[in-house]
Amino acid sequence: MTPRPPADPVLASLTTTHAHLAESKGRAFRYQPEVAGFTALAGPRDAEAWADLAALAGPGEEVSIADPPADWERLFSATGVQMVAVSLETAPFPAARVLGPADVPAMLDLVARTEPGPLRPRTIEMGTYLGVFEEGALVAMAGERLRPPGWTEISAVCTDPAFRGRGLAGALVRAVAHGIVERGERPFLHATATNTPAIRLYTAMGFELVQTRNFSVARIPG
Repeated sequence: MTPRPPADPVLASLTTTHAHLAESKGRAFRYQPEVAGFTALAGPRDAEAWADLAALAGPGEEVSIADPPADWERLFSATGVQMVAVSLETAPFPAARVLGPADVPAMLDLVARTEPGPLRPRTIEMGTYLGVFEEGALVAMAGERLRPPGWTEISAVCTDPAFRGRGLAGALVRAVAHGIVERGERPFLHATATNTPAIRLYTAMGFELVQTRNFSVARIPG
């Protein structure tokens, strides 16, 4: 059977590799708000755990967590797929460079136009991000997000519509994966279950679909 990341990669990341980016209260954990909106609960998802999360984030705040309580307003829900690299051929991409804090405005702009998933001002602190520039403008990027021990998630894969069809996304995924493999970890990623073109691309590249996951953004009562 193909190895899989931990059942809750958010919790595994927040309590280990990304502990320096975490906030916690009782059994609730979250990323610092400018880093990411992901939250997690340790142990049973009982009333005490949900109360810890409500206290940690605060009333009226939005959090990203699967299957929130029925009395929390769901702002977004989707089914996603988790895919693991099984035969991916990784390689550096000389046309790309590592993105830094000065590139964050361009990264946020590209994400706003292409909608690959959430990106916040300090998301770049979660791992290495690579970008391709044309005439000084960022036109494609990909990077690292969740990092449970032994694994790294590839995320924020996006290309400006005017530059699609040139293989930039695939090359960036292979390059990000190359760095992950070089440090002895295994790449994985997520995609919405309805994004069949992306799933086909990742499958052709050497990723295997290992499970489906629920994603939700909910507002805490108050």
